[in-house]
Amino acid sequence: MTLLQDLEARLATALATTIGEPTSAAVTPAADLRFGDYQTNAAMVLAKQRKTNPRALAQEIIGRLDLTGLAIAEIAGPGFINFRILPQAYASKVQTLLRDAKLGVPSIGEGKTVVVDFSAPNVAKPMHVGHIRSTIIGDSLCRIARFLGFKVIADNHIGDWGTQFGMIIHGWKNHLDEEALAADPINELVRVYRDVNAATKADPAVLETCKAELVKLQAGDAENLAIWHKCIELSKFGLEKIYDSLDVKFDHWLGESYYNDRLAGLVDEFLTKVIARESNGAVCIFSDGSKKQEDDPFMVHKENGWTDNPAIIRKADGGFLYATTDLATLQFRIDEWQADQIWYVVGVPQQLHFRQIFDAAARWGKTGDFQHVAFGSILGEDRKLMKTRSGDNVQLTDVLTEAVERAAAIIAEKSPDLHEGEAAVVARIVGIGAVKFAELSQNRLTDYVFAWDRMLALQGDTAPYLQYSTVRIRSIFRKLDAPFDATACEILLNEEPEIHLARLHARFGELLPVVLDDFRPNLLANYLLELARAFHSFFEACPVLKSEEPVRSSRLALCELTGRILTTGLGLLGIKCPERM
Repeated sequence: MTLLQDLEARLATALATTIGEPTSAAVTPAADLRFGDYQTNAAMVLAKQRKTNPRALAQEIIGRLDLTGLAIAEIAGPGFINFRILPQAYASKVQTLLRDAKLGVPSIGEGKTVVVDFSAPNVAKPMHVGHIRSTIIGDSLCRIARFLGFKVIADNHIGDWGTQFGMIIHGWKNHLDEEALAADPINELVRVYRDVNAATKADPAVLETCKAELVKLQAGDAENLAIWHKCIELSKFGLEKIYDSLDVKFDHWLGESYYNDRLAGLVDEFLTKVIARESNGAVCIFSDGSKKQEDDPFMVHKENGWTDNPAIIRKADGGFLYATTDLATLQFRIDEWQADQIWYVVGVPQQLHFRQIFDAAARWGKTGDFQHVAFGSILGEDRKLMKTRSGDNVQLTDVLTEAVERAAAIIAEKSPDLHEGEAAVVARIVGIGAVKFAELSQNRLTDYVFAWDRMLALQGDTAPYLQYSTVRIRSIFRKLDAPFDATACEILLNEEPEIHLARLHARFGELLPVVLDDFRPNLLANYLLELARAFHSFFEACPVLKSEEPVRSSRLALCELTGRILTTGLGLLGIKCPERM
């Protein structure tokens, strides 16, 4: 049980005694530590309901509140109850956490299965900087959910089907450079696609040829299927190299093509159940009139008022769309994987699409907790979307390579004594970690500026600062003459920096479940920064190795627990920590 849960349980008992009936009340961390560690507005809420004086009611509640060994309570303002945790309670909590492999984190997801749909690049196209957000946010949410006890299925729903393959197949047959394909498959496929795409605009006959190649592919033509399979194989090889460098792993790569055989039956079922109907030859899902127009994803407001905004699931020419595939995918995840929740880590522009998909799924009888985890854009330092000089999207491989190269230059300057091999390993850990933390420390819905110098700084709100903090802690233990057993220590908290460090230790298990409330890894990132700053303040104010026993061992234990939480927390963000920097 966390300190917060203990407070809430004791408060609930006091409230029940005070008002004569069972009730619960929320306790939250205090915004200002000058007034305590936690607070509740329960007295104010109940006083309003009972039409009584909130301060008087707060005093009555405190009189019935047993906080022995845990905290002291005070009334503030119009009736807030503030709780100040006793140092001995924090000391006891630290000793518990030192023995706990989960560091106080509860298993809130036990028995629940969540599918996380993230990254999802298109085959035969390079991953660009825009893929950073989905890939890194999705991976972090997978790691956090697993740590919280969920059964997590990470699915890379790659774009491996569609009209672009008609052009790629035509280009493969007529314009492919075999040597270039062997040297750099993705770039060669992109070149072929661009050349053919340009040719289709100059000559309509080429476009018709590409459409014919696509029809042959969809009909199961052996040659075209072989080319398509080769494109996917080459693309996955290139993508896996990027995922390996990011330490991102998937349980499945079930792309759009996996669901092709399900689409026709899905459309027929939607027609039979009158979820969809024909309109101008196409099959569309329209509003069922059950929602207010402003809340209905199948309605849109235009100059002349509200009008239909249908989702097309089969075009007039018989082709299927993303909506059809996404509905089939959702059905598969529920029926085959028994998903309780599905999280789609996809950019803000797809907001309407997912509102329509979730609404249609509900009308179809597919129940579950479906969430669109939206995110904003990455901007260059000119505050415009990151592009190359030629106007193309910046490739993700180029970003990661530059991050490692810049980190290597900084490490060579700051730590010239590192062996070349170790320096290269540290540069990769620091460079990749910097890119990830720059992403995850932001509110996912905001656009953010990709600034190299700030991202790689050893001071400030950066991954290198946190990694340096873990290295500094490890260096303390390297100075010891014998192994140190933190679980055998008595924890003594006499100085304010010690108490504050222990306070933050206790908050880790309280904070992590909250991260999933609105899918905010930035809460964890900001907590780790606060913990690192508290550690550095503690280390400067409270001598560790030079202290006398038993204070010395107590402070070493605080150092060890800080290191474990920082390393674990960074690991949940997908960031590694080097031994030295």
